[in-house]
Amino acid sequence: MAGSVYRESIPLVNPAHKAGEWNVYDIAYTDPEFNADGTVKEPARVTIFFNGVLVQNNVAIKGATSTTTTHKYTAHGPASIRLQAHGDKSAPISYRNIWIRE
Repeated sequence: MAGSVYRESIPLVNPAHKAGEWNVYDIAYTDPEFNADGTVKEPARVTIFFNGVLVQNNVAIKGATSTTTTHKYTAHGPASIRLQAHGDKSAPISYRNIWIRE
């Protein structure tokens, strides 16, 4: 469901617009912190507003998210942001107005 944290947290509500209309996500993400031995000191956390509606509220993430495998952490530093289309074959999948603040 749109607004989920895969296999961890369903959204509080589903404010998705109908197919063909733009949806807006505002995501506040806090990086995980790792101990010197690579274990998790603090998990990553995420708060998500979907079309202006709170759908995830300071949710702890249990590791790299996947729809098919157990989530787990591997110690890391800064990493890239990846956008996805979920295998949607309809063209085009579009993104616009992406802002990243540190």
